[in-house]
Amino acid sequence: MKLTENLKAFFEKSKRVWLVLKKPSRKEFEMVAKVSAIGVLVLGAIGFLVSIIIKVLFFK
Repeated sequence: MKLTENLKAFFEKSKRVWLVLKKPSRKEFEMVAKVSAIGVLVLGAIGFLVSIIIKVLFFK
């Protein structure tokens, strides 16, 4: 019983969210794409620097 009640509540909340969704404008989409790309690049650079530091410190 509990599972069906939880599923019903989830679908009601999902339907409410779906009704207020709107398609992003081109400007909004480009902004999200740029921010995401910058985030990926920053995290990649941090990971690369950490791997270089570990190699230099521990594998001389």
